[in-house]
Parts: sequence; C-alpha cells; structure tokens
Amino acid sequence: MMSDTIKYIGVDDLDIDLFESQYVVPEGMSYNSYLIDDEKIAVLDTADRRKGEEWKANLKAALNGRQPDYLVAHHMEPDHSALIAWMLETYPGLQLVCSAQAVKMLSNFFEGFNFEGRVMTVKEGDTLSLGRHELKFIGAAMIHWPEVIMSYDSLDKVLFSADAFGKFGALVNETDDWACEARRYYFNICGKYGSQVQTVMKKLAALNVQAICPLHGPVLKGEPLTAAIKLYDTWSKYEPESEGILIAYASIHGGTATAAERLGEILREKGAPKVVVSDLSRDDMAEVIEDAFRYPTVVVAASSYDAGVFPVMHDFLYHLQIKNYQKRRFGIIENGSWMPTAGKVMRSMIEGLKDCEIVEPLVTIRSRMKAADEALLEQLADSLLS
Repeated sequence: MMSDTIKYIGVDDLDIDLFESQYVVPEGMSYNSYLIDDEKIAVLDTADRRKGEEWKANLKAALNGRQPDYLVAHHMEPDHSALIAWMLETYPGLQLVCSAQAVKMLSNFFEGFNFEGRVMTVKEGDTLSLGRHELKFIGAAMIHWPEVIMSYDSLDKVLFSADAFGKFGALVNETDDWACEARRYYFNICGKYGSQVQTVMKKLAALNVQAICPLHGPVLKGEPLTAAIKLYDTWSKYEPESEGILIAYASIHGGTATAAERLGEILREKGAPKVVVSDLSRDDMAEVIEDAFRYPTVVVAASSYDAGVFPVMHDFLYHLQIKNYQKRRFGIIENGSWMPTAGKVMRSMIEGLKDCEIVEPLVTIRSRMKAADEALLEQLADSLLS
C-alpha cells in the first residue's frame, strides 16, 4: 500500500522467460497497477493477460464491494492494458481515461468492442478530480510509445510515470540495487528517446514529486528517487555514467576472443579504471548494450564472415544504431584468414553513429595472434587511454 488511499494492486510474473520476447528476465517481471480510493475511485492501468486472474482478484479485494469510476490507461502496451475491455464490461459506469493517441489504438487491441460514450480523452495539463486527490496529466509521448501520458497526484505528491523509471525484475525479488536492472531496461527500451525523456524531465522538475510509481519495478522514494532522477538525466543526455572501456567481441574459432582478452589485459596493466570484456555470441546482448551506454569507450573485435562481419557483431552495432547511440570513442580489431573485411563493415556502421570517434590503429589479426600483433594492441591501448 502506497498510502491510506493509494493501494497497490499489481502482480508479479515469475514464469516469464523473455520480456517483449527478447529480454531475459531471470528475476521475473512486475506489472504494476494502483487504485486511488476517494469519493471517486480510479484504477491506474491493468496488467498483462498472463496474470489477468490474479490481477482481477487484487482489484476486487481493493474495491471491497465498491464500483470504480475511472480507469486511467497511461500506456497501451499489452502488458498494462490487456484488461481494459474486461473492466468496461464488468463495471458499466466506468470511464476509460487516456490520451487521444491511445484512443486511436483501442481498436488495434480490442476489435469490435464498442467504446462509444465510455472514453474521456485527456491531454497535457488536464486534471481529474477524485475528491481530495486530483490527477494532473503530463504528456510523455515516445517514452516509449506515442500515446503515453503520466499523471501526478497533487495530494500525496506521487508521480505515476508509466514505463519511465521502470526496471526488470519481480517485486518479490527486489534488491537494493535498483540501478543495475533499471539501466538495462532504460537503454534497451527507452534508450532511443533521450530528447523526449529530457523534455519530460524538465516538466517533472516543476513538480514536488515525493514518490514515483512506475509500471514496472519498485516505488521510488527518498534517496533512491533522487538517485534515479539523476541517472535518468545522465542517461537521456547520452553521457557516460562511469569511467571504463567495453570490449565486445564476436569470435568464430577463438582467435578473435584471444585478441580481445589480451587487449583487456594490456589496458588493465596500463591502469584503465574498468575493463569489461563481453562475448557477443554468449553473453546477454541487452547487458552488453547497457555497458556500451555506461562507458565512454568501446572496442569492437570481430571475425570476417561471408565478405562482411560475423553476424552477432552486426547485430550489436545495429542495436546501437536503432538506440540512437552517440558521443563515444571506438577501437576496432578485425580478424580474417585470407581477406579481412570485418573492419571495413564495422567502421562504416560506427561512422553512421552520431558524434562517435574511431581511434587508430585498426588492428588486423590473421587467424591467430602473432608477436607483431601484440605491439599493435599496445598501440591501440595507448590511443584508447590518451
């Protein structure tokens, strides 16, 4: 329970293997939903259909025989909106509150359902009075869908932030380290939309926010809230969070892996504050993306393949492209047994990123590292640390 009148009715999902069919979530996922109990009762978002029956039970227990007046849909993604039609069918007096863009999406998810007379459209600055509580709506388009709104409860100073400030992991498995899975969540889901996040951050700065209730993850209060806002400001400006170097490699038979690992050793010997070496074929891609955003310098090391680059490296750089990656330094290591092509492909993809510098030399390995390659890795390390 958030307060005497704001109740948590969300659910944990401990059975899910991949969130959005792409992100591993070994600690599960939470689908957060809230009920404000006032003269008028507002339900804030529903849940994923996977946990629908459990959510319905939580709702009915919180209502305790009363009828809800409003269902506020901050975000139309199905893990938060799957039960909208059920709510409107079950509670005939209920009004759905959402943005105009969300109204356009309703038929996408609920074909044939008659929403006529059941929808209240709200926009930036509109308010909804529940009695003592009043919700003020905040436009949050493209964080991370175009229809997203947030709402601010002026009584308890609570921000209902939709997917912003969310994280991977079920609440039952929550730890004190919010940033770890919040960082992976942010860069992989919201990372493309830094400018839009900055716009909303400026709006939030004008409010007295004492608690943030996201659609995934724990309620943020006190020092964790302050730290989260600071991190969101850094992340959405595409600024490095920590000093360090990521070495991401794509190796077929181990030769490229050996070169990547050796460069990591050289960098540590030369005093690099932090070096992370990741195998793109085996490590969690979303976590490597997270580290790419976390640190100011990235080294990409890959084998040539079919006159191009080994596919997992292409996938990694493609992920950076679509997430609007920028303001970083890159080193390149390529490997090729007869005609190295990986470096050319990687350079081209990096040059397509905004404000990214490529550090020389480009190191070329021929199948396995040789004595001469050690000297080139030393040169590259010196350039990366300069």
